[in-house]
Amino acid sequence: MEAPEEAELCFPHINTSCRRTMGPYVETMFTYTVLSCIIVLTVILNLLVIISISHFRQSQTFSHGYIGSITFLWHMWLQLHTTTNLLLLSLAVADFLVGLLQMPLVLLQNQGCWFLGDILCVVHYFFAALLVNVSVGCMVLISVDRYIAICNPMFYTTRVTLTRVKLCICLCWIYPGVHSSWIFRNVLKQPDMYNTCYGSCIVVVGFAEGLVSMIATFLGPILIIVVLYLRVFVVAVSQARAMRAHVAVVTVERSQTVKAMKSEIKAARTLGIVIIVFLLCSCPYYCFSVAAETTSLGASSSIIMIWLIYLNSTFNPVIYVFFYPWIRKTIKHIFTLQILQPGSREVSVM
Repeated sequence: MEAPEEAELCFPHINTSCRRTMGPYVETMFTYTVLSCIIVLTVILNLLVIISISHFRQSQTFSHGYIGSITFLWHMWLQLHTTTNLLLLSLAVADFLVGLLQMPLVLLQNQGCWFLGDILCVVHYFFAALLVNVSVGCMVLISVDRYIAICNPMFYTTRVTLTRVKLCICLCWIYPGVHSSWIFRNVLKQPDMYNTCYGSCIVVVGFAEGLVSMIATFLGPILIIVVLYLRVFVVAVSQARAMRAHVAVVTVERSQTVKAMKSEIKAARTLGIVIIVFLLCSCPYYCFSVAAETTSLGASSSIIMIWLIYLNSTFNPVIYVFFYPWIRKTIKHIFTLQILQPGSREVSVM
């Protein structure tokens, strides 16, 4: 009678070991297969984005002969490959690390066992909060970048410079580190303070820390993105009306104006999808945090919601980058190994 009981322990030879939460074999294998596919997909998609942005040098020559804010805006969109791609690269790196480092560790916890020790348990959750917050911060920066490009295109080159973008990216990585250090300040000093048995990995976030985290990483970013999205939508509608009212237009300029409007609509649609996906992935976790006085990271209920937050890192490369045709061209170059040919960095993919 003792053998089956010992087989359910994470560490069968330790009496204080935690018990495995074993489910039906078919269900367990199906869960592991689906989650493993999500991990592989997240890593591959974000890696493709990183290679595409880092390797290829897309360059467009701006012609000052075009007149009109909408026409100027269209050509500004062709010029955004430098600063905007830095933001996309930072986002892809954060999401890539989520898929490479964090998702596999959460997968190991599906049966309630942690085999890597108390210190790595806290480090795991520390980097989880760090990378998720960096990802959210990059989404906000991209929204601000596109807001300026659409609503104030004439001032884009003076307001959005490489130096400022690099500084914002650095702050986007430093601030989550400071924030996570404050959230986990107690467990960083005593890693096993919330563990109830040997082999568990549970970190409790207090109500005050959870409230600050919810405002800083959920409500605040959502508010900023929604306000910017509404402003972009208003500008797109007003420019669409101005375009319809403008009758005497040259055919070439009309074609470019239509392209500009399509670009604006795509930007508005992309930001809308961002809001919906971010809400769907994040709402369950933060609603649970509000309902409870404390949040136990590592409990079976919280692991499901953590997976939902991580799924945002899977959707981000699709939402932000695969809407652009030039990314699909770079992926074609990568899979056909044309990227290994001399001079592939200079290939025009725009």
